[in-house]
Amino acid sequence: MARFTRRARIGAGIALATTAALALTSCAGATDAPASTGDSDVDATTATSVADFGTFADLEAAAKAEGSLNVIALPRDWANYGEVLDLFAEKYPEITINEASPDVSSAEEIQAAETNKGLDTAPDVFDLGLTVALQNTDTFAPYKVQTWDDIPDALKEPTGLFVGDYGGYMSIGYDSSKFDAPAELSDLLSADYKGAVAINGDPTQAGAAFAAVGLATVQSDGSLDDFQPGIDFFSELQKAGNLLKVDVTTATIASGETPVVFDWDYLNASHTADNENWKVVVFDGTGYAGYYNQAINVDAPHPAAARLWQEFLYSDEVQNLWLKGGARPARMEAMTEAGTIDADLAAALPEAPEETVVPTEEQSTNAGTLLGEKWAAAVQ
Repeated sequence: MARFTRRARIGAGIALATTAALALTSCAGATDAPASTGDSDVDATTATSVADFGTFADLEAAAKAEGSLNVIALPRDWANYGEVLDLFAEKYPEITINEASPDVSSAEEIQAAETNKGLDTAPDVFDLGLTVALQNTDTFAPYKVQTWDDIPDALKEPTGLFVGDYGGYMSIGYDSSKFDAPAELSDLLSADYKGAVAINGDPTQAGAAFAAVGLATVQSDGSLDDFQPGIDFFSELQKAGNLLKVDVTTATIASGETPVVFDWDYLNASHTADNENWKVVVFDGTGYAGYYNQAINVDAPHPAAARLWQEFLYSDEVQNLWLKGGARPARMEAMTEAGTIDADLAAALPEAPEETVVPTEEQSTNAGTLLGEKWAAAVQ
């Protein structure tokens, strides 16, 4: 379990906490990118950088020739993805974006790739929680974007199989017209929160829900070596009648159906647009942080478009769009030093917890096994 203090830069701190997890994948799945030949006839499925296409214009031309890009699990209200998708469509009208299953989990993204393998409907790209990314490196094609050097080493698998894109802290969002702000985790066990507390998904499948159990673990003085205290907390929440088993969506927030929600701070913050009384709390003490990760499907039906999408996402413009969505983009530190970050948006980010943890690969794997064995029974 990696730990660091608030004195580290926001964003850079989260990145440092992932070092141990990514180091364990450095010899898995792929080799370093081959030297570019500059051959315009390159097979896009084997391209590991823009250089393999010749120039960026050659990559754009190849992607336009394919004419489509299949994305999955990108809700438009998640980290400002709506604006990101619309900007890509504006820049590249020749490429049709097919947005499939926006609300599925990271695990279901991989399942969709397996189910649709060999079909034009298979996802070209993924946006995944770290645990699922670590478990599925054989599903990814290595690729290094032009801004690769700006991405902290701790946020990227060394060969480019998957790369951190944006991150944040696990938080509690709540309707302030109905509830007082919870000051600590145990407050949520009180009768004041009867039938009101939801998590974003199933922790055996969804990264945000997994992180909710991780937060409950460390806020209960536990260690990420053992998620049992977190499971026990949610079991108590269920027994108290406070756990609300409803999938969290923009609609459930707006309607008041899910009035208290464990979720990433940038997602909870976005719901102020749906509910003017919605507020966000990041508990004092030990916080839980994480980045999502980009990856290219090794069997992508539109391999050039998949690689152009990666280049687009790691551009200054899109990194700032994620920041506009309240998330901390992977290139934030380098862009701050270069003066290309949106300073006003960066200043508006909430302060990081005093201490933050992120699970290592081993801890994530062990926690996933434990959740698979005990979660369902704990909250039934």
